[in-house]
Order: sequence, then C-alpha cells, then structure tokens
Amino acid sequence: MSAVQSVSAEARDRAGKGAARATRRAGRVPAVIYGDKKEPTLISLDPKEIDKHIHKKGFFATLIDVEVGGQKHRVLPRDVQFDVVTDRTLHVDFQRVSKDTKIHVNVPVVVRNEAAAPGIKKGGVLNLVRHEIEFICAPDKIPQMIEIDLTGLDIGGSIHISAVKLPEGATPAIRDRDFTVLTLAAPSAMKSEAEETPAAATAAAPAAGAAAPAKGAAPAAAPAPAKGGDKKK
Repeated sequence: MSAVQSVSAEARDRAGKGAARATRRAGRVPAVIYGDKKEPTLISLDPKEIDKHIHKKGFFATLIDVEVGGQKHRVLPRDVQFDVVTDRTLHVDFQRVSKDTKIHVNVPVVVRNEAAAPGIKKGGVLNLVRHEIEFICAPDKIPQMIEIDLTGLDIGGSIHISAVKLPEGATPAIRDRDFTVLTLAAPSAMKSEAEETPAAATAAAPAAGAAAPAKGAAPAAAPAPAKGGDKKK
C-alpha cells in the first residue's frame, strides 16, 4: 500500500462557477470533498502544494489526508480539471473514504527485468496493453503499483492478468476474462524478412499453367519471317 500523503486546505463558503472563479483569482485551486454519506465540503488548495501530488505517477491511487480547520478528511482523488491552454489546475474532486469503503481504483503497471527477457535482447517491441489496471479494494489495501516481471519472455510472448502476482485484498474489476496486460512483438526488420521470404519463393516458382514440353516432342517451329522482309537478289 502506498503511503498516505498530507495536504492542507482552506474552507470555502460558496459553491458555483462564480465562486470558483473568484477562488482562482485569489491564487487558489477550488476543490470539493464528497462521499461517505456526508455533506460535501468545499475547500481551496495551494496550487504549488497540490500540483506536486497531481503530477506524480499513481496520483488517483493515492490516499490523502486533507486538513481543513484542524479536521482531517481521508480522501482519494477522483477528478482533476485542467485549463486546455495553460494546463493549470482548475478544480479537484476528492472522495471521502473510510475503512469500510470499497472503491474502484486504477493502479499503474510497472515493468521489471527487461534485461532478462530474451525477446528484448533480440530487438522485440514491448507493447504495454494496459498502463493501468482497475481494482476493487478497501482504501487501506490500495496497491501502489502492479509489477510485471519480464524474465524469460520471448518474441511472440504475452502476459495475462492470471500470471501477475496481485496484492492481497485487491481484486481486478474485470473478472469475466483473462485479459492481456502486455505483449512482446517481433521488430519491424524481422517482420519484413518473414514477409519477403514467401514472396521470393513465389516469384522463383514457374508460372501456374506453364507446362513443360513432353519427352521426345519435336522442337517448336521457328516463326515465319515477317511479310515484306528482305528478298534474296
């Protein structure tokens, strides 16, 4: 489980777009805490402090203690809105959680031991089908990451969720199939050689329907001279 992070916040007294714009003009980021059968709590955040967390890998799988007026709210980030031009953080949504809460959370996939994969040494192309895997778990069972060991993986190989060591208490949200996490494909040069080989063999073979002359058959007659050719004097 990842460590619980801490963020300080200030209470906001008004909701709505106008109030949110006023908060941003004051140099703060508007946010809201909801869930756990309690009334939503309107807050504002220091942009530098919250951005340090937002831009870390696995932010949406990170538990955060938000302190507002001396009271701590344990939350999970649920949504972040950014300015489409400046990429500035505009709004953050947090879900309040407790030990009895069951949550859906996306956990990042991390690849290990690439040097121990024969397919990588041959120039194989690693295709990470799922950069994140969705799990259902309790807040105190959220895994920080899912590690995939590539040891022994050759070209053409793949790893499915059934082959991944999963953390205790975390269940994949997709349970009706053994979905693919990653594959190791052949490099482009190897694919080109494989495609050219059958093509070359086809070109070297005699054309279909071209029969060989029968044994003992007379040679084909020479073509007649063209009409109007030179006459012997």
